[in-house]
Amino acid sequence: MKAVVLEKQHEIRIRDVHQDLHVGPGDLRIAPHTVGICGSDVHYYTHGRIGRYVVEKPMILGHEAAGTVLEVGPDVEGFAVGDRVAMEPGVPDMSSRAARMGMYNVDPAVRFWATPPDDGCLVEEVVHPAAFTYHLPDSVTFGEGALLEPLAVGMHAATKAQIHPGDIAVVSGCGTVGMLTAASALAGGAARVLVSDVSPVKLGIAARIPGVVPVDLRSQDLEEVVHDQTAGWGADVVFEASGAPAAYETLWKLGAPGNRTVLVGIPVDPVSIDVTEVQARETTIETIFRYANVYQRAIDLVAAGRIDLAPFITHTFAMDDAVAAFDRVAEGRPGDVKIQITVDHS
Repeated sequence: MKAVVLEKQHEIRIRDVHQDLHVGPGDLRIAPHTVGICGSDVHYYTHGRIGRYVVEKPMILGHEAAGTVLEVGPDVEGFAVGDRVAMEPGVPDMSSRAARMGMYNVDPAVRFWATPPDDGCLVEEVVHPAAFTYHLPDSVTFGEGALLEPLAVGMHAATKAQIHPGDIAVVSGCGTVGMLTAASALAGGAARVLVSDVSPVKLGIAARIPGVVPVDLRSQDLEEVVHDQTAGWGADVVFEASGAPAAYETLWKLGAPGNRTVLVGIPVDPVSIDVTEVQARETTIETIFRYANVYQRAIDLVAAGRIDLAPFITHTFAMDDAVAAFDRVAEGRPGDVKIQITVDHS
């Protein structure tokens, strides 16, 4: 089978691989159709590691995926060959304490596609548990189905923020996850969401979402804009989705008294927390790691037209051009949001 393989840091090849495709009880064999490139995929490509996760052997990339069911395993109900599906990429030990608590995303034993030592889904076929596979409505394309994975991050963030109807929110960072966090907050009842970044192109895309107020950090002061937009009170909810240490310099001054601040982006380097500002506002700090129990709700929102994913898909590459696709994401062109790859089934 053909796959997109990270051989080592700075080296990606499209080559044949041998995969164990045994379909056991509760499993589905699936042909991925569209796979999105995530920042974590690129970080493994450019740096060879993310924290404690180190690429020590060749690894198939990709974890944002949608495709078609090829085979249904024993004891699986509700799926048939030919079904269009999206796959949640993290599979926990469902008997673990974390899973029993409903926090399967932080199960230490979770197997997550394209996270060392586990292979990803940029390959012609995969075997995946039916319990973490979801039907795609006819109105949702494969590209949108693959984008459900980063949307799930935004949904999880909005859920942890306990959005209330009419809340004013701020999202620091206008990447894919930042935009989808803003969309999730609006779907959850926020009246408007201020989204900040230094890329006018990305802010222009975010501005297409009804209820988003773009803030261009090249010419605007985020703290001042929040002050003006909230009559000096501050934001009810603050999301940090950039992972940039510089964002933390003003982050703690953006929230209203009693605000909820959710840390979404993962900084590579240590960041500062202004404890005085946090305490003076009685800020509640929440963190997220991936997501849990939101995938079906994300699908339902997209199918209902509450969140439009199509504008976020800016480029699609063929599998044979995967190296160029990864290089483009690593380059970070201002107009790019989500770049995806269609899988060749030759």
